[in-house]
Amino acid sequence: MVSLSRGSASAFQKKNQTDRDVKDRNRRQKNGPAATGAARAGDRVRPAAKAAAKPDAKGGPKHPGAAARSPAKPRSVAADTVRTRPQKVAEQPSEPQRPVRVHAGEKPAERVPVILETAGTDDYRLIDSGAGEKLEQYGPYRIVRPEAQALWPRSLPAHVWDRADAVFTGDTDEDGMGRWRFPGAALGETWPMRLLDTDFYGRFTAFRHVGVFPEQLAHWSWMKARIEASGRPLKVLNLFGYTGVASLVAAGAGAEVTHVDASKKAIGWARENQALGRGEKLPIRWICEDAMKFILREERRGSRYDIILADPPKFGRGPNGEVWQLFEGLPLMLDICREILSPKDAALVLTAYSIRASFYSIHELVRETMRGRGGLVESGELVIREGGLDGSVPGRALSTSLFSRWTS
Repeated sequence: MVSLSRGSASAFQKKNQTDRDVKDRNRRQKNGPAATGAARAGDRVRPAAKAAAKPDAKGGPKHPGAAARSPAKPRSVAADTVRTRPQKVAEQPSEPQRPVRVHAGEKPAERVPVILETAGTDDYRLIDSGAGEKLEQYGPYRIVRPEAQALWPRSLPAHVWDRADAVFTGDTDEDGMGRWRFPGAALGETWPMRLLDTDFYGRFTAFRHVGVFPEQLAHWSWMKARIEASGRPLKVLNLFGYTGVASLVAAGAGAEVTHVDASKKAIGWARENQALGRGEKLPIRWICEDAMKFILREERRGSRYDIILADPPKFGRGPNGEVWQLFEGLPLMLDICREILSPKDAALVLTAYSIRASFYSIHELVRETMRGRGGLVESGELVIREGGLDGSVPGRALSTSLFSRWTS
């Protein structure tokens, strides 16, 4: 299913990573970037998603057992998604932030380059790719989406691609809105899926994304195994958590999870996923807040986490207009994460999409941040391996993102 291999990974530039820019919500605004940890702009969530409970002063929902209702029978989606102009969000001053600390001591050991590879599963596989597109199986549906990394020709004949159930067309810019075309019958907006024993909804969004990024299975499988082997309930912090699949995997494995995302729609979708799997009693705090504000407050409180997952966008805005820019904010974000990590048996996982940088950039940043803490930093790329129509024919590896992972 998921394998780890070492190899020669190029220090490539990430210019057009189309599979994860869902976090850059409202970047089409002329006056600024998108929501911090946002649910990928334009993601279409039914009104039920708005019912997500607000956190109380302690960060948990007002009604601990409450969750957004499980969605009703999926409604039909029009063949063309209507373009909407994002509302301008007034920029607000951010909460006062401390300077980045310079740490002494030896840098952690390193292992580079590392390629984390995801192969097919029962509910997901990369069937084929090429000519700037990819053909994937998501549950019952075969889907075609743009993929700028697929520079090579397609392996499978045209008639296989022509049988796709849904094709994303329109604006093919990495953060642009577009529309779904359904060659056969119009499909429902959502459909159930299952990965790593976790139920969730796929959804056709206006930004080509479907609610899960399967290359992350490599990280989630590693995290799940670590939690299950710990012998105690680990505390997991999921920053920029999106639709909550990672949070549900962690909680299902026995962890106590804090999920943070600045988008109410993302939190609502995550709660729908929780309800789908009848996981309302899982120990998850759903926090709708700017990620930097949250971790600064956790640092002041002296909170500690055993595992931190961080998946920040290139640009973002918090719910009150707080501005996030990856290259400016990442050093401080990692420095704060260092302070709220448990003193031993801890781990930090950073993933970066659509940035003009090599994995060595984030690798060296993480090593500097963790000076004096010992451990190991592994960095490289996340890739998905083509599997053909039935998942049994290994093909080319499609690179999707950069990552760096520190373990004590």
